[in-house]
Amino acid sequence: MSFTLPGQLADTPEEECAVFGVFAPGQDVARITGFGLQALQHRGQESAGIAVGDGASMVEAKDLGLVTQVFDEAKLAALEGFVAVGHCRYSTSGAAASWEAAQPHISAIDNVLVALAHNGTLVNTEALRAQLDAEGVVLRAGTDSEVAAKAIGHITQDTHHLRQGIRWLMEHMEGAYAMVLASPDALYAFRDPNGIRPLCIGGLPGGGWVVSSETCGLDIVGATYLRDVEPGEIVRFNRDGLTAEQGVPAARRASCIFEYVYFARPDSVLDGQSVYQARRAMGRILAREAPARADLVLGVPDSGVPAALGFAEASGIPFTDGIVKNRYVGRTFIQPTQEMRQMGIRLKLNPLPSVIGGKRLVVIDDSIVRGNTSRQLVAMLREAGAAEVHLRIVSPEVLWPCFYGIDTDTRDQLIAANMTLPQMNEWIGSDSLAFISLEGLRASLPDVCHPGFCEACFTGDYVVPVPLP
Repeated sequence: MSFTLPGQLADTPEEECAVFGVFAPGQDVARITGFGLQALQHRGQESAGIAVGDGASMVEAKDLGLVTQVFDEAKLAALEGFVAVGHCRYSTSGAAASWEAAQPHISAIDNVLVALAHNGTLVNTEALRAQLDAEGVVLRAGTDSEVAAKAIGHITQDTHHLRQGIRWLMEHMEGAYAMVLASPDALYAFRDPNGIRPLCIGGLPGGGWVVSSETCGLDIVGATYLRDVEPGEIVRFNRDGLTAEQGVPAARRASCIFEYVYFARPDSVLDGQSVYQARRAMGRILAREAPARADLVLGVPDSGVPAALGFAEASGIPFTDGIVKNRYVGRTFIQPTQEMRQMGIRLKLNPLPSVIGGKRLVVIDDSIVRGNTSRQLVAMLREAGAAEVHLRIVSPEVLWPCFYGIDTDTRDQLIAANMTLPQMNEWIGSDSLAFISLEGLRASLPDVCHPGFCEACFTGDYVVPVPLP
């Protein structure tokens, strides 16, 4: 069978970014934000930025690279104040990796600066950009996040109330957004009416508040989880305390179900559900839905490992560490040559022939998007001596692109949208291939405190209508 997919595209879904915010007078908010962003680094590795307010002004530092590459002790020490927002980015909308596209984005309200950081993707960016352009607002970055920041600043100049500017934006923008915004003396957090992207609130032990894309960002700075920002809600933190109001009415609840499969760190808790326990349950359910005769169960590091443990538990097949991941390749300033890039997965994963040689393997992975990585993985395991490779995936087939902050391109690049299951199995080269059912995936999330998920990448049911090109 002949089938070709673009070889240089990432073969896993990519999350757009992470946001983090702090309001804590008397504390080193820049350092707190730096640690928070390090905990959220898995959500984006293209750029990082922090903006800090001191009551009178805002200062910002951002650049391309990881948090630890962008910020050192001197840069953090120069960011003095008591309110901060931070961001680390993976691009899906607008400009790719560039300084202009790095966040936070700064906007002026008369002589006052505000800084905004955004996780998600807007689907009506062009309409908002055209409206701002017609009113003389200058846009440089080409991203939906910059459009949001400039819109808030532009509207607030007329109303003179920042929350009215935020509310106007929420009433007019469509798509997925979890945003944090800092003025010189306050922090704001707000979320789309469907709650597609996660955003939570924590309390610092020395006083003050933290807002984070995931609870692991709270944990690293010693903050106590308080609650999530509710869909459609605006939360303000200032010296008067925490106040909340409904910016737009909450709509059909549709939190991204892929957060539990892949994006979130396993030590995070989303909407009451432990991500680690969810992934373990996915493996157990998959073992019942798609059993295999094998000697060993392996998880593809890192997100596949908890599910592999669950699969081994339910099937009785021993779990083993048969694949070693190099967590630093691709996250440094050292760029691979074209010849090295062609090695693909070998730059990041290396099998252990002494463990898997002559064995029948069940290999657990989180998803298959384009299929290139799975194909390379199966070939690599066979070269290391595996007798059989049975591939088991703890998400259903990805059949539709995501327009809400995940980079899954178009349907013609999604292998499951173009092949039957037997065809995929043959092209990838596995001895058998199976995906968890959508019902099984839902059953792995018993502790989620709401009834609805966004499952558009599996079903094509888009909770927010997507404009046709």
